[in-house]
Amino acid sequence: MSQLQQMQAAAGRAAALLKALSHPDRLILLCQLSQGEFCVSELEEKLAINQPSLSQQLGVLRQEGLVETRREGKQMYYRIASEDALAVLNTLYSRFCPQ
Repeated sequence: MSQLQQMQAAAGRAAALLKALSHPDRLILLCQLSQGEFCVSELEEKLAINQPSLSQQLGVLRQEGLVETRREGKQMYYRIASEDALAVLNTLYSRFCPQ
């Protein structure tokens, strides 16, 4: 694979990540998940995102491979699965979030 092809592939992956991060609800979900694993009800309570929207956005994040799930009884737990997403979130946090 040529250097140009490698750059094109990397640009495609970066664009897909940025697209997934571009929705405010998905971004706030990932920010919360950067602090650890949470179940859906905890995310709903902490972030004040109503259930239909929360489920939809978590589904997008799952489809994009940014989060992983674990089931415990009736509860579904989510955590960040992408080190690239976590690196971008850490940078965004240091630039935009109050300290």
